[in-house]
Amino acid sequence: MSRIIIAGDYSPKDRIADLIDAGKTEEIFADIKSVLSEADYNIVNFESAVISNKSKLIKKSGPGMHCTPQAVKLLKDIGFDAVTLANNHFRDYGDEGVNNSINEFEKNKLDYFGGGHNIEEAERVFYKEIAGKKVAFINVCEHEFSIASPTRGGSAPLEVIDVSQRIIEAKRLADFVVVIIHGGNEHYQLPSPRLKKTYRFFVEMGADIVINHHQHCFNGYEVYRGKPIFYGLGNFCFDWKGHRKQTWNEGYMVKIVLDDQISFEVIPYVQCDEEPTVRIMQGNKRIEFEKKISVLNQIIADDTLLNKEYDSFCQHRKRSIISSFTPYFTSYARIAVGHGLLPYMIPQQKLAAQTDLIECESHRDVLIKVLNEQIEK
Repeated sequence: MSRIIIAGDYSPKDRIADLIDAGKTEEIFADIKSVLSEADYNIVNFESAVISNKSKLIKKSGPGMHCTPQAVKLLKDIGFDAVTLANNHFRDYGDEGVNNSINEFEKNKLDYFGGGHNIEEAERVFYKEIAGKKVAFINVCEHEFSIASPTRGGSAPLEVIDVSQRIIEAKRLADFVVVIIHGGNEHYQLPSPRLKKTYRFFVEMGADIVINHHQHCFNGYEVYRGKPIFYGLGNFCFDWKGHRKQTWNEGYMVKIVLDDQISFEVIPYVQCDEEPTVRIMQGNKRIEFEKKISVLNQIIADDTLLNKEYDSFCQHRKRSIISSFTPYFTSYARIAVGHGLLPYMIPQQKLAAQTDLIECESHRDVLIKVLNEQIEK
Protein backbone atom coordinates (compact mmCIF):
# COMPACT_ATOMS: atom_id res chain seq x y z
CA MET A 1 0.00 0.00 0.00
CA SER A 2 1.42 3.37 -1.08
CA ARG A 3 0.31 6.64 0.51
CA ILE A 4 1.02 9.77 -1.51
CA ILE A 5 0.11 13.38 -0.69
CA ILE A 6 -0.07 15.91 -3.53
CA ALA A 7 -0.26 19.66 -2.84
CA GLY A 8 -0.83 22.72 -5.03
CA ASP A 9 1.10 25.90 -5.73
CA TYR A 10 4.06 26.92 -3.56
CA SER A 11 5.29 30.44 -4.31
CA PRO A 12 7.02 31.88 -1.22
CA LYS A 13 6.56 35.65 -1.44
CA ASP A 14 5.59 38.64 0.72
CA ARG A 15 5.30 37.66 4.43
CA ILE A 16 6.40 34.06 3.78
CA ALA A 17 9.56 35.25 2.00
CA ASP A 18 10.33 37.60 4.91
CA LEU A 19 9.97 34.77 7.44
CA ILE A 20 12.19 32.49 5.37
CA ASP A 21 14.86 35.18 5.07
CA ALA A 22 14.69 35.72 8.85
CA GLY A 23 14.88 31.99 9.56
CA LYS A 24 11.54 32.08 11.40
CA THR A 25 9.70 29.27 9.64
CA GLU A 26 8.62 27.01 12.51
CA GLU A 27 4.99 28.16 12.60
CA ILE A 28 4.35 28.40 8.84
CA PHE A 29 3.85 24.67 8.30
CA ALA A 30 3.39 23.37 11.87
CA ASP A 31 0.07 21.68 10.95
CA ILE A 32 1.26 20.43 7.58
CA LYS A 33 4.44 18.79 8.82
CA SER A 34 2.56 16.27 10.95
CA VAL A 35 0.21 15.41 8.07
CA LEU A 36 3.08 14.86 5.64
CA SER A 37 4.80 12.55 8.11
CA GLU A 38 1.91 10.09 7.72
CA ALA A 39 2.51 9.53 3.98
CA ASP A 40 5.18 7.59 2.09
CA TYR A 41 5.79 10.26 -0.55
CA ASN A 42 4.85 13.95 -0.70
CA ILE A 43 4.72 16.23 -3.75
CA VAL A 44 4.18 20.00 -4.11
CA ASN A 45 4.08 22.31 -7.13
CA PHE A 46 7.13 24.60 -7.12
CA GLU A 47 5.77 27.73 -8.81
CA SER A 48 8.80 29.95 -8.62
CA ALA A 49 12.46 30.21 -9.64
CA VAL A 50 15.55 30.38 -7.46
CA ILE A 51 17.40 33.52 -8.52
CA SER A 52 20.42 35.70 -7.75
CA ASN A 53 20.60 39.49 -7.61
CA LYS A 54 21.64 39.55 -11.27
CA SER A 55 18.79 37.41 -12.59
CA LYS A 56 16.59 39.01 -15.25
CA LEU A 57 12.88 38.50 -15.83
CA ILE A 58 12.05 37.12 -19.27
CA LYS A 59 9.77 38.97 -21.69
CA LYS A 60 6.31 37.90 -20.60
CA SER A 61 2.91 39.01 -19.42
CA GLY A 62 2.29 38.93 -15.69
CA PRO A 63 4.53 38.95 -12.61
CA GLY A 64 7.78 37.10 -12.10
CA MET A 65 7.88 34.63 -9.20
CA HIS A 66 11.19 34.11 -7.48
CA CYS A 67 12.67 32.85 -4.21
CA THR A 68 15.92 32.05 -2.43
CA PRO A 69 17.61 28.66 -1.89
CA GLN A 70 16.26 28.66 1.67
CA ALA A 71 12.72 28.34 0.27
CA VAL A 72 13.72 25.03 -1.35
CA LYS A 73 15.40 23.71 1.79
CA LEU A 74 12.24 24.50 3.77
CA LEU A 75 10.21 22.13 1.59
CA LYS A 76 12.59 19.29 2.38
CA ASP A 77 12.62 20.16 6.07
CA ILE A 78 8.84 19.91 6.44
CA GLY A 79 8.62 16.57 4.66
CA PHE A 80 8.21 17.01 0.91
CA ASP A 81 10.00 14.47 -1.27
CA ALA A 82 9.39 15.88 -4.75
CA VAL A 83 8.38 19.01 -6.68
CA THR A 84 6.44 19.38 -9.91
CA LEU A 85 7.86 21.99 -12.31
CA ALA A 86 5.31 22.23 -15.11
CA ASN A 87 3.73 25.60 -14.41
CA ASN A 88 3.62 29.13 -15.82
CA HIS A 89 6.35 30.57 -13.57
CA PHE A 90 9.20 28.05 -13.53
CA ARG A 91 10.95 29.79 -16.44
CA ASP A 92 10.25 33.37 -15.29
CA TYR A 93 13.99 34.06 -15.00
CA GLY A 94 15.14 32.09 -18.01
CA ASP A 95 17.76 29.38 -18.01
CA GLU A 96 19.52 30.90 -15.02
CA GLY A 97 16.43 30.51 -12.86
CA VAL A 98 15.80 27.00 -14.18
CA ASN A 99 19.39 25.91 -13.57
CA ASN A 100 19.58 27.50 -10.11
CA SER A 101 16.34 25.80 -9.08
CA ILE A 102 17.38 22.35 -10.31
CA ASN A 103 20.73 22.70 -8.54
CA GLU A 104 18.90 23.40 -5.28
CA PHE A 105 16.53 20.44 -5.74
CA GLU A 106 19.50 18.14 -6.27
CA LYS A 107 21.39 19.65 -3.33
CA ASN A 108 18.40 19.04 -1.05
CA LYS A 109 17.70 15.57 -2.49
CA LEU A 110 14.26 16.54 -3.78
CA ASP A 111 12.95 14.59 -6.77
CA TYR A 112 11.64 16.79 -9.60
CA PHE A 113 9.71 16.24 -12.80
CA GLY A 114 7.71 18.22 -15.35
CA GLY A 115 10.63 20.58 -15.94
CA GLY A 116 14.26 20.40 -16.95
CA HIS A 117 17.21 21.89 -18.79
CA ASN A 118 15.47 21.16 -22.12
CA ILE A 119 12.22 19.78 -23.50
CA GLU A 120 13.44 16.18 -23.48
CA GLU A 121 14.15 16.33 -19.75
CA ALA A 122 10.93 18.22 -19.00
CA GLU A 123 8.70 15.69 -20.76
CA ARG A 124 10.32 12.62 -19.24
CA VAL A 125 8.01 10.31 -17.28
CA PHE A 126 9.21 10.01 -13.69
CA TYR A 127 9.06 6.51 -12.18
CA LYS A 128 9.28 5.96 -8.43
CA GLU A 129 9.07 2.85 -6.26
CA ILE A 130 6.85 3.85 -3.32
CA ALA A 131 6.12 1.33 -0.57
CA GLY A 132 6.26 -1.60 -2.97
CA LYS A 133 4.31 0.04 -5.80
CA LYS A 134 5.89 1.38 -9.00
CA VAL A 135 4.26 4.73 -9.74
CA ALA A 136 4.64 6.75 -12.94
CA PHE A 137 4.26 10.54 -12.72
CA ILE A 138 3.49 12.74 -15.73
CA ASN A 139 3.50 16.50 -15.19
CA VAL A 140 2.53 19.11 -17.82
CA CYS A 141 1.12 22.64 -18.01
CA GLU A 142 -0.89 24.77 -20.38
CA HIS A 143 1.10 26.93 -22.77
CA GLU A 144 2.20 30.29 -21.41
CA PHE A 145 5.76 31.63 -21.14
CA SER A 146 7.44 28.72 -19.37
CA ILE A 147 7.59 25.98 -22.00
CA ALA A 148 10.98 24.33 -22.57
CA SER A 149 12.48 23.78 -26.03
CA PRO A 150 15.34 21.62 -27.37
CA THR A 151 17.74 24.45 -26.52
CA ARG A 152 16.29 26.06 -23.39
CA GLY A 153 15.06 24.98 -19.99
CA GLY A 154 11.50 25.18 -18.73
CA SER A 155 8.31 23.17 -18.32
CA ALA A 156 6.59 20.34 -20.18
CA PRO A 157 3.57 21.44 -22.27
CA LEU A 158 0.06 20.04 -22.21
CA GLU A 159 -0.08 18.34 -25.62
CA VAL A 160 -2.97 15.89 -25.53
CA ILE A 161 -1.59 13.39 -28.06
CA ASP A 162 1.91 13.37 -26.53
CA VAL A 163 0.56 13.02 -22.98
CA SER A 164 -1.72 10.19 -24.08
CA GLN A 165 1.19 8.31 -25.62
CA ARG A 166 3.17 8.72 -22.39
CA ILE A 167 0.22 7.46 -20.34
CA ILE A 168 -0.07 4.33 -22.51
CA GLU A 169 3.65 3.60 -22.20
CA ALA A 170 3.70 4.34 -18.45
CA LYS A 171 0.71 2.05 -17.89
CA ARG A 172 2.74 -0.78 -19.39
CA LEU A 173 5.73 -0.14 -17.14
CA ALA A 174 4.19 0.92 -13.82
CA ASP A 175 1.53 -0.23 -11.37
CA PHE A 176 -0.15 3.19 -11.30
CA VAL A 177 -0.06 6.32 -13.48
CA VAL A 178 -0.54 9.77 -11.92
CA VAL A 179 -1.03 12.78 -14.23
CA ILE A 180 -0.53 16.23 -12.67
CA ILE A 181 -1.51 19.27 -14.73
CA HIS A 182 -1.18 23.01 -14.22
CA GLY A 183 -4.05 24.67 -16.06
CA GLY A 184 -7.52 26.15 -16.01
CA ASN A 185 -8.96 29.62 -15.62
CA GLU A 186 -7.62 31.69 -12.74
CA HIS A 187 -10.13 32.52 -9.97
CA TYR A 188 -12.74 30.18 -11.47
CA GLN A 189 -13.81 27.27 -9.28
CA LEU A 190 -14.87 24.88 -12.03
CA PRO A 191 -13.20 23.21 -15.00
CA SER A 192 -14.01 24.41 -18.48
CA PRO A 193 -15.87 21.85 -20.61
CA ARG A 194 -12.59 21.37 -22.52
CA LEU A 195 -10.66 20.49 -19.37
CA LYS A 196 -13.31 18.04 -18.20
CA LYS A 197 -13.27 16.32 -21.59
CA THR A 198 -9.45 16.24 -21.71
CA TYR A 199 -8.93 14.91 -18.20
CA ARG A 200 -11.57 12.23 -18.65
CA PHE A 201 -9.79 11.24 -21.87
CA PHE A 202 -6.54 10.80 -19.92
CA VAL A 203 -8.38 8.36 -17.66
CA GLU A 204 -9.63 6.53 -20.75
CA MET A 205 -6.01 6.29 -21.93
CA GLY A 206 -4.97 4.65 -18.65
CA ALA A 207 -4.36 7.36 -16.03
CA ASP A 208 -5.27 6.21 -12.52
CA ILE A 209 -5.34 9.69 -10.96
CA VAL A 210 -5.55 13.14 -12.59
CA ILE A 211 -4.80 16.21 -10.49
CA ASN A 212 -4.93 19.86 -11.55
CA HIS A 213 -3.77 23.13 -10.00
CA HIS A 214 -3.16 26.75 -11.11
CA GLN A 215 -6.46 28.61 -10.62
CA HIS A 216 -5.61 30.18 -7.20
CA CYS A 217 -8.83 28.70 -5.80
CA PHE A 218 -10.01 25.18 -5.06
CA ASN A 219 -12.21 23.34 -7.54
CA GLY A 220 -14.36 20.26 -7.24
CA TYR A 221 -13.59 16.67 -8.18
CA GLU A 222 -15.24 13.57 -9.57
CA VAL A 223 -14.66 9.83 -9.87
CA TYR A 224 -14.75 8.79 -13.53
CA ARG A 225 -14.60 5.10 -14.44
CA GLY A 226 -13.40 4.43 -10.91
CA LYS A 227 -10.52 6.94 -11.17
CA PRO A 228 -10.45 10.26 -9.28
CA ILE A 229 -10.05 13.55 -11.15
CA PHE A 230 -9.34 16.65 -9.05
CA TYR A 231 -9.94 19.83 -11.04
CA GLY A 232 -8.09 22.28 -8.80
CA LEU A 233 -6.26 22.08 -5.47
CA GLY A 234 -5.88 25.83 -4.95
CA ASN A 235 -2.80 27.58 -3.59
CA PHE A 236 -0.73 25.57 -1.14
CA CYS A 237 1.36 28.48 0.15
CA PHE A 238 1.08 31.65 -1.91
CA ASP A 239 1.03 34.84 0.14
CA TRP A 240 -0.11 37.95 -1.72
CA LYS A 241 -0.90 41.32 -0.24
CA GLY A 242 -4.51 42.17 -1.08
CA HIS A 243 -5.66 38.56 -1.08
CA ARG A 244 -7.19 37.96 2.33
CA LYS A 245 -10.45 36.21 3.30
CA GLN A 246 -11.00 35.08 -0.29
CA THR A 247 -11.10 31.81 -2.22
CA TRP A 248 -7.37 32.53 -2.75
CA ASN A 249 -6.79 31.53 0.88
CA GLU A 250 -8.51 28.12 0.87
CA GLY A 251 -7.23 24.94 -0.71
CA TYR A 252 -6.75 21.24 -0.17
CA MET A 253 -4.15 18.53 -0.44
CA VAL A 254 -5.05 15.07 -1.73
CA LYS A 255 -3.91 11.93 0.03
CA ILE A 256 -3.96 9.02 -2.41
CA VAL A 257 -3.82 5.44 -1.19
CA LEU A 258 -2.71 2.98 -3.89
CA ASP A 259 -3.59 -0.62 -3.12
CA ASP A 260 -5.86 -3.20 -4.74
CA GLN A 261 -8.33 -0.31 -4.85
CA ILE A 262 -7.53 3.42 -5.22
CA SER A 263 -8.87 5.54 -2.37
CA PHE A 264 -8.34 9.16 -1.46
CA GLU A 265 -8.80 11.76 1.26
CA VAL A 266 -9.23 15.51 0.78
CA ILE A 267 -7.30 17.56 3.37
CA PRO A 268 -8.51 21.21 3.37
CA TYR A 269 -6.55 24.09 4.85
CA VAL A 270 -6.46 27.89 5.13
CA GLN A 271 -3.28 29.47 3.77
CA CYS A 272 -1.73 32.94 4.13
CA ASP A 273 -4.85 34.68 5.35
CA GLU A 274 -4.67 36.82 8.51
CA GLU A 275 -1.58 34.88 9.55
CA PRO A 276 1.28 33.78 7.24
CA THR A 277 0.67 30.09 7.92
CA VAL A 278 -0.93 27.01 6.38
CA ARG A 279 -3.46 25.58 8.87
CA ILE A 280 -5.57 22.45 8.50
CA MET A 281 -9.30 23.29 8.62
CA GLN A 282 -11.14 22.17 11.72
CA GLY A 283 -14.72 22.21 13.06
CA ASN A 284 -17.24 24.52 11.39
CA LYS A 285 -14.65 25.77 8.88
CA ARG A 286 -14.19 22.27 7.54
CA ILE A 287 -17.95 21.64 7.47
CA GLU A 288 -18.43 24.80 5.39
CA PHE A 289 -15.65 23.71 3.04
CA GLU A 290 -17.27 20.31 2.52
CA LYS A 291 -20.58 22.01 1.68
CA LYS A 292 -18.87 24.28 -0.88
CA ILE A 293 -17.01 21.47 -2.61
CA SER A 294 -20.14 19.31 -2.66
CA VAL A 295 -21.92 22.03 -4.67
CA LEU A 296 -18.99 22.22 -7.10
CA ASN A 297 -18.99 18.44 -7.51
CA GLN A 298 -22.71 18.46 -8.36
CA ILE A 299 -22.13 21.05 -11.10
CA ILE A 300 -19.20 19.08 -12.53
CA ALA A 301 -21.38 15.97 -12.72
CA ASP A 302 -24.01 17.79 -14.83
CA ASP A 303 -22.81 19.00 -18.25
CA THR A 304 -25.76 21.35 -18.63
CA LEU A 305 -24.97 23.10 -15.35
CA LEU A 306 -21.24 23.13 -16.10
CA ASN A 307 -21.77 24.74 -19.51
CA LYS A 308 -24.12 27.31 -17.99
CA GLU A 309 -21.56 28.28 -15.33
CA TYR A 310 -18.80 28.48 -17.93
CA ASP A 311 -20.91 30.72 -20.18
CA SER A 312 -21.47 33.02 -17.21
CA PHE A 313 -17.74 33.11 -16.47
CA CYS A 314 -16.97 34.01 -20.10
CA GLN A 315 -19.50 36.85 -19.99
CA HIS A 316 -17.81 38.11 -16.84
CA ARG A 317 -14.49 38.15 -18.69
CA LYS A 318 -15.94 39.71 -21.85
CA ARG A 319 -14.91 43.33 -21.18
CA SER A 320 -11.29 42.55 -20.41
CA ILE A 321 -11.00 40.19 -23.40
CA ILE A 322 -12.41 42.73 -25.83
CA SER A 323 -10.23 45.53 -24.46
CA SER A 324 -7.10 43.44 -25.06
CA PHE A 325 -7.80 43.49 -28.82
CA THR A 326 -8.16 47.25 -29.08
CA PRO A 327 -5.53 49.53 -30.72
CA TYR A 328 -5.36 51.63 -27.53
CA PHE A 329 -2.09 51.37 -25.63
CA THR A 330 -2.82 52.81 -22.18
CA SER A 331 -4.53 50.75 -19.48
CA TYR A 332 -6.99 53.59 -18.86
CA ALA A 333 -8.11 53.58 -22.48
CA ARG A 334 -8.55 49.81 -22.46
CA ILE A 335 -10.65 50.01 -19.31
CA ALA A 336 -12.77 52.69 -20.99
CA VAL A 337 -13.31 50.39 -23.99
CA GLY A 338 -14.31 47.57 -21.68
CA HIS A 339 -16.95 49.78 -20.10
CA GLY A 340 -18.21 51.03 -23.45
CA LEU A 341 -16.91 54.59 -22.93
CA LEU A 342 -14.64 54.45 -26.00
CA PRO A 343 -15.35 52.79 -29.36
CA TYR A 344 -13.88 49.39 -30.11
CA MET A 345 -12.31 50.69 -33.36
CA ILE A 346 -11.80 47.31 -35.05
CA PRO A 347 -13.94 46.65 -38.16
CA GLN A 348 -16.01 43.48 -38.14
CA GLN A 349 -14.06 42.10 -41.11
CA LYS A 350 -10.74 42.48 -39.29
CA LEU A 351 -12.24 40.99 -36.14
CA ALA A 352 -13.37 37.98 -38.19
CA ALA A 353 -9.84 37.59 -39.57
CA GLN A 354 -8.38 37.71 -36.06
CA THR A 355 -10.89 35.13 -34.86
CA ASP A 356 -9.93 32.86 -37.76
CA LEU A 357 -6.25 33.13 -36.84
CA ILE A 358 -7.04 31.93 -33.32
CA GLU A 359 -9.79 29.39 -34.00
CA CYS A 360 -8.38 27.53 -37.01
CA GLU A 361 -5.76 25.06 -35.80
CA SER A 362 -3.43 25.48 -38.79
CA HIS A 363 -3.61 29.28 -38.67
CA ARG A 364 -3.05 29.21 -34.91
CA ASP A 365 0.11 27.11 -35.28
CA VAL A 366 1.64 29.76 -37.53
CA LEU A 367 0.35 32.63 -35.40
CA ILE A 368 1.95 31.23 -32.23
CA LYS A 369 5.28 30.58 -33.92
CA VAL A 370 5.44 34.08 -35.41
CA LEU A 371 4.42 35.82 -32.17
CA ASN A 372 6.89 33.83 -30.08
CA GLU A 373 9.69 34.81 -32.46
CA GLN A 374 8.68 38.47 -32.07
CA ILE A 375 8.70 38.23 -28.26
CA GLU A 376 12.17 36.67 -28.25
CA LYS A 377 13.75 39.41 -30.41
